[in-house]
Amino acid sequence: MSQMPQQAAVPKCPSCEEPLESGDRFCGACGYDLSVVPARPEDGPTQAVGGAVHAPDGVDWPVARDSDGHGRPAPAHAAAELPGTDSGGSPLPGSPPAPPAAPPAAPPSAPAGAPEASASGVRLDRPDDPDEYPLQAPDPRLTAEGDAGGRPAAAGKVCVACRAGRVDDDGYCENCGHAQPRERDHMEQESGPVAAVSDRGLRHHRNEDAFSVGCTALPDGAPATVAIVCDGVSSATRPDDASLAASRVAGESLLAALPRGTHPQQAMHDAILAASRAVNALADEPATAREQAPHQNAPACTLVGAVVTAGLLVVGWVGDSRVYWVPADRATPPARLTEDDSWAAQMVAAGLMSEAEAYADERAHAITGWLGADAYELEPHTASFKPDRPGVVVVCTDGLWNYAESAQEMAEAVPLDAAVRPLHGARVLVGHALDGGGHDNVTVALLPFPAPPQGAGSA
Repeated sequence: MSQMPQQAAVPKCPSCEEPLESGDRFCGACGYDLSVVPARPEDGPTQAVGGAVHAPDGVDWPVARDSDGHGRPAPAHAAAELPGTDSGGSPLPGSPPAPPAAPPAAPPSAPAGAPEASASGVRLDRPDDPDEYPLQAPDPRLTAEGDAGGRPAAAGKVCVACRAGRVDDDGYCENCGHAQPRERDHMEQESGPVAAVSDRGLRHHRNEDAFSVGCTALPDGAPATVAIVCDGVSSATRPDDASLAASRVAGESLLAALPRGTHPQQAMHDAILAASRAVNALADEPATAREQAPHQNAPACTLVGAVVTAGLLVVGWVGDSRVYWVPADRATPPARLTEDDSWAAQMVAAGLMSEAEAYADERAHAITGWLGADAYELEPHTASFKPDRPGVVVVCTDGLWNYAESAQEMAEAVPLDAAVRPLHGARVLVGHALDGGGHDNVTVALLPFPAPPQGAGSA
């Protein structure tokens, strides 16, 4: 049957030495359960003779001091203050010598809200937790500037996932194993009034698109803006290298030719040829020879570009990337300025299928023109236009126009302020493709077309 707890039969708490009153069941200072206090033994304690306690085994144990002789509790000993001995009284190996006695010092004042120590010198709260615990993973606060001891840290990138591990040469975190984003997974660039954005998309493991944008001046001082967008052919070897080489070479060719007075349309034609040579050269590199198998093609990509000068718009392309014209006045109809080098476009041009039927076919995106060593006879397409009103030129890969195929759909996706905020507009268009599914890499460049000095028609 249940029993009531026994009342205290000791004058002091066995745990904290706090004086007790008759009938206490718990210590008022530390809460110790007094019902578990064993009964006082019948035999008396060992008596001290001459200030020393003589133990039966001959070991000189330290004298337990209940007070300092003036009624005040003696300070508690720390374990390190007492010399260690074994059960035979011999010093333990490696025991440090007892530190010399230090004069008593006034205890520091306790911070506000801290629990007070009991009269016996025993703290009633738990010891302070250490400020830091050792980390199994590297401390994310240790950056490349140095480690905790001020020593320079090893060079290398820090993982974007765990913010702690170093990234190895293969692009993976040595701590958590997370694959790091590649530099080309998302790219943005703004150069004067032209801007471009490229994104890997949601399905591809890498970004095989590339772009080049820039601005220059014609010999008469008139400004000119340039944008080149390339889409790597995924079925080919090193498509990402092909698009990067083509976009860089074509952009550099245009920016070098226009200030010399070369007509923009001729400069575009020459830029496409220069890009083609750059992609062809990749097929002879050792990297291609190592990766290429009998069933693979040489590095290849498509290319589309635009040049905007005072009152003149020039476009050029090979493949199925496109250029759209979106006027600032949305009441005016937009237009698509390029024709795809693709199976679907050929079916429509031959009158064999309607545009809706052709692009619904699984062969719709099979291209019939590209840049690469194994391409058929290269036929660069160029055209020039003279818009009679301001607007914005959209240069993009099929990763975007798959979600805004018609000119009207593209115009609806382009923000109204794209001409004055081209980078923002390019970001919005990339977001439109990602929201639609992001099945492919997405790249778009926007070139504002200023109001011409006078009306003009197509050139």
